[in-house]
Amino acid sequence: MVNIGIDLHKTQFTVCVRGQGVDKFDKYPTTAEGYASFLKKVASWQKRGNEVRVGVESTGNTRYFRDRLETAGVQVKVINTLKMKVITESVKKTDKHDAATIAEFLEKDMLPEARLCSRQSEKLRRLLKVRTTLVRAQVVIKNQIHGVLTAEGLEDTRGSLQSKKGRQQALATLNECVNGLAAQPLIETIEQLAKSVKDIEEQLRILTAGDRVVELLKSIPGCGEISAWTIRAWTDDINSFASPKKYAAYAGLAPWVQNSNEIVHHGRITKRGPEELRTALVQVVLGIRRLKAKTLGWRLMERYEVLKKNKGSGRAIIATARKVATIIWHMLTEEVEFDMGQMLDRKQLRKSELMRETVNLVNEAEGYKKPVSTLVKKESVEKAGVAGKKRKKVG
Repeated sequence: MVNIGIDLHKTQFTVCVRGQGVDKFDKYPTTAEGYASFLKKVASWQKRGNEVRVGVESTGNTRYFRDRLETAGVQVKVINTLKMKVITESVKKTDKHDAATIAEFLEKDMLPEARLCSRQSEKLRRLLKVRTTLVRAQVVIKNQIHGVLTAEGLEDTRGSLQSKKGRQQALATLNECVNGLAAQPLIETIEQLAKSVKDIEEQLRILTAGDRVVELLKSIPGCGEISAWTIRAWTDDINSFASPKKYAAYAGLAPWVQNSNEIVHHGRITKRGPEELRTALVQVVLGIRRLKAKTLGWRLMERYEVLKKNKGSGRAIIATARKVATIIWHMLTEEVEFDMGQMLDRKQLRKSELMRETVNLVNEAEGYKKPVSTLVKKESVEKAGVAGKKRKKVG
């Protein structure tokens, strides 16, 4: 068995080969020649009957590095750097020392592995990140235009710049002032950014066309396209999560716990997960909250209202987002659409039905008949109107 620890960088990677208690170091550039030279040496070890294992940290070019080695039949373990504090918080921080530490832990099978997403999910993540960057740039520019409007004493409404017509009206208003020339390039930049955002969204629709996971997520009331795409991209394979609790913990929605002897401490959520997934789950909760006509009687939202009253809005949203993560885990695992009937309190419904049946039985036993409403004839309405006109006012 040959265990290799690699400290990977953009321009080079340091290799530590650990075998029979002896460490051998080497350095290769991240070029075609460098990869070919390293793979040639790996092939020589394999010819001798050795099994080669490689441990490497998770960085920007780790996927490419892993694919090159796995093509040559090398087993690669990608390290979760958040759980490998012996490297990140080491006093002696050199490439050789880091590579030797990785090789040592790899030899003892003590490396915490990271989970790399699929190619499809990586494409979605890239596009969604670019879209987020463009949207945030739009917000910055819109705030500058709002500042110009306020400085000129003009009416400043937050929704005036959301549409193309509103932006043109704001520009026409500012052209009458001195600051019109400063606002024109800002308006043009917003138009370009808005077009780029629409192009990215169209590309996302093409990539997710026929995607079963996206279709299931969009069946949730309040879950739009952006939220569905985001959850799909950062969830990747739901089968990699053994339980809904682990899925919620992956999203960073689980509270941290510290137990020592008889002392138990529970704190805030860990946030040890993709921020994009956590934000998307919160957006789904807010979307459900906006659809009060459909969701008012749900157990989920009844619990939300109780928590909001006792704990505050922020904690209520996070707790509900954790429940939504559990629902999504069951939906994607069982491949079923969202069922609004499951959100209703069945015990309360059964109690209501029993009370209604009891009232009906009592009424039938007592011979009570429900009065039938009769329509008032048009003539009686007209007579009442005439009588009302003739009636004298008192007081």
